Order: sequence, then C-alpha cells, then structure tokens
Amino acid sequence: MDIDIAGPSRPSAIHLEVFMLRARRLVMTLSALALAAGTGAAAAGPSQAAPAPGAGAVADADARQLGFADCPSLSELPEGADPAKWRCEAMTATGHLTLGRADVPIDRPLAITFAEGRVDGEFRQVFGAMAATPLRVRGTPLSITPRYGGYSDFESNDERRGELDLTFRISGPGVPRGCSIGTDAAPVHLVLKETDPSRVVSPDPLVVAFGVADNHFAAPGTSGCGRLGRVLDKVLGLPAPAGVNGIDLDARVALRSYGEVR
Repeated sequence: MDIDIAGPSRPSAIHLEVFMLRARRLVMTLSALALAAGTGAAAAGPSQAAPAPGAGAVADADARQLGFADCPSLSELPEGADPAKWRCEAMTATGHLTLGRADVPIDRPLAITFAEGRVDGEFRQVFGAMAATPLRVRGTPLSITPRYGGYSDFESNDERRGELDLTFRISGPGVPRGCSIGTDAAPVHLVLKETDPSRVVSPDPLVVAFGVADNHFAAPGTSGCGRLGRVLDKVLGLPAPAGVNGIDLDARVALRSYGEVR
C-alpha cells in the first residue's frame, strides 16, 4: 500500500475511499490465488467424487414427498388438453458434474417438475420449475448452482432420454453476483442418454427410478464475473470442449395424473 493513514492528521474521505478500494482488490487477488492453489490440489486427487453419505436417503425422501407443489396448474395446460390424459412429473436427481477441471458432487438433489400429455395426438409439454442448492466445487471455496436455461424436451426416443438447457451460477469469496458458466442467451445444452433403465420404486403413488448421463457437451468460459473472469476460467479449465465435461444423474420421478387434481 502506498497510502499512509498513520500520520497525525485524519485522512481525507477521498484517501479512505482509495484505501478501501485497493483493500478490496487485494482481498479479491488473494481469494483468486487461494482458488488456484485449492484447485491444483484437487486436480491431483481422484477425478470422481465418492457419493456423499446419505445422498440416496435424501433423494428417497424427496421422492416420497412427491414434490407436486410446482406442477403447472390446469389453467397452464395447452388449450384442448384432456386432464385425464395429462400427468405431472416431479423428478429429483443426485450424481456428479464435471465442468472443465471443476469436480462437483451433486449430493443435494436437483428438482425438476413438468407436465406432459397429448393434444390432438401431438405430444406436448409444459415446464413447471427447477430448484437446486449451491454445490461445492471440490478443493475450492467455490460453489456452483445449476439453473434452468429456458429449454427442455423430456419426450424419450431411441436416441436420448431428454434434452435440457442449464446455466451454472458461480458463488464464492470475491465472486460477483451474476457470475456464471453459460447464460440465458447461450446456455449449456445437455442431451441426456439412459444409463440405467427405468424401474418401479413405488406403484401407488407411482415412482420410477432410472439413470441418465451426457458426457459429450461443451462448456463455455465464465460470464458476468468481472475481473475475476480470466482467473476463474484458468482455475476451472474453461472453456472446455466436448469430451472433457460430464453429468451423471440417478433420478427418481413421481407421476400424477391431472385427472386426480380437484
């Protein structure tokens, strides 16, 4: 620091403002160095996180709670939709996420709710909501929160189980609000393929479980991160081409017919 505030006279408001600004910059620089050191240590360790204790139990509990509160309402279904032929699906999922060098155990369930059915023989969907809590990036003080990116298609076919756009909010020491991987205008696009076939967990209410993954998507560099953007990109290994990133999910879905809604 080149500002002397220890003299007998009281520093001016301008000097104090400059001092605080430089102090904040120093904190951000030290935070970035800590991130780099922590991620380097993580890169030297195992690339795959062990499942967190109790993660399966949390997912089971969420499935039992069903999570239908975020189902699209009857009034949100397309015109001409027969409620008896439409259903709400409430999914919870745990697993693992890799973005560049970021190693992220999904040990707190992601929750996605949507409605699907047919109108005049054509398959239609209505997205409800997505909820997720911050997930810690191993070996760093950073957390990543998956967010809905504005597009989903959960109609399964022989090629994939579904498609989903996500953005990933980054939070941590010195990281500005709005810092993310992917944006609403350019989200990360996932094409999820089945890794474990569906099995019935509960017949009444109907709950099914299955596994999906996408290990072929590209991850962009960070956005909205200010001066930390370049540091975060270097620490996290972004942008990262297809084949470097991956998401693997163990999902449970509770299903309810809109014909049961009163």
